[in-house]
Formats: sequence, structure tokens, C-alpha cells
Amino acid sequence: MKDAKNILDSLIQNFGQSRTQGGLGGMAEQAKGAWDRQSGMTKGAIAGGGLLALLLGGKNSVRMAGGAMKMGGLAVVGSLAYKAFQDWQAGQKAQVGAEPAATPLPAPEGTPFNPTDPEAADDLATRLVQTMVAAAKADGHVTPDELQRIESQLGELGLGPEAERLIQAELNAPLDVGRIAELARTPEEAAEIYTMSLLVVDEENPAEKGYLAMLAARLNLDPGLVEHLHAKVASVA
Repeated sequence: MKDAKNILDSLIQNFGQSRTQGGLGGMAEQAKGAWDRQSGMTKGAIAGGGLLALLLGGKNSVRMAGGAMKMGGLAVVGSLAYKAFQDWQAGQKAQVGAEPAATPLPAPEGTPFNPTDPEAADDLATRLVQTMVAAAKADGHVTPDELQRIESQLGELGLGPEAERLIQAELNAPLDVGRIAELARTPEEAAEIYTMSLLVVDEENPAEKGYLAMLAARLNLDPGLVEHLHAKVASVA
């Protein structure tokens, strides 16, 4: 999907730790403010912010704090999954809170976690956007009325026809954990898809917690790796 990486970058960078204010309208104002503050942002990037506002509605936005918010979306997801993968393979024990939020994330550029080839990066970002949309629906908060409202506003975000079709298809598709798991083509991508989902869902919500458990199983993630992924996300939440 064209500009998928820019959209994903915006989702992470501009709405890292903010909470919704005044529902969709308040989030739209935050998106406008983000555009005003960062003149270099592309149209696709600010559209991504509006997309996040529409999808998350009254929920907390993507969990991210500190220096992680300064990184691009693909870089953040890749870095978290990369570090968790490394620690897991090294046989280290996952410890939530062991690393302060200020600890720099590794830069896995050029690895399967963050490919340097533009087409490969955009392809991976496209699948992570799909993952994000699915995770945003995991608690069932996107009612038919909300779905209609989101679809009616997609055209105003400037995402382009290809992106609109992808997002509409994901919004209208039944929530299928198996289909999302199939988006992963490698063990590294499986870790990233789980990380993206973990960044969006509320683990205290039973439905979303159940979604994560099913996703981990379908992705064939080792329980130890799952623990490391949770610990890494918690370190920047």
C-alpha cells in the first residue's frame, strides 16, 4: 500500500501516550495540531493520525512513551520485537520494569524486523496497518453505527483509494485471528505482528486479552518470547 510506512509512522509518533479528548472530534483536533507543529509531515502521515482517531474512538491510543515516540512506527515495532527476540534467544529471563523507559531502543535497520528496501518496508507496514485495524476491533467497540461513520469519513483523510480499500476491507471483515496470523511470513514478522497488536489492545479487557492469547497461539510464538514482548512493550508504555 502506497505510503503505508508514513501512515504507520504517524500512528506511533503523534499519538503515543495521548488520551482521547471529546471523542472523535477531540482526536481530530489533536491530528490538526500535530500537522501544525510538524510542517515536514506528509499528507499521508497526518491522515494516519486521523485514522487512529477514528479507529480507537474512546479508547487509549497506541501506548508509547519517551524516546520511542520520536521513532517511526515501523522502527518502533521492529525495535521492540527485535530486542525481545534477541533477549529470548539469549536465554534471558523477561522482567517487566527491568529497563527504564528512557533506555534507547536498538535500531534493527536492514534486518527482517525493519527492511531498508522501500518496497519491502511498505509491504510490511501495510500488514502492520491491517494488524492494527484488527486489534482495534478486538473488544467489539466498533459498532455498526461507528463503522458507518468511520467509512463515511475515510474519504476525507486523504489516504488514497488503495489505502481506503484496504482499511474498509479490514473494518468490514469478521475478526479472524487466524487470518491476521497468516500475515506473518517469518518468525520475525510474527513477533512484530504480536507487538503491533499488543501496542493497541487493552490487556485488562477480557476480550482483548483473549484475542492476544489466541493470536500468540496462531503465530506459534514461544511462551518465553511472548513474555519478552510484553516486557519490552511495558518498558515504553
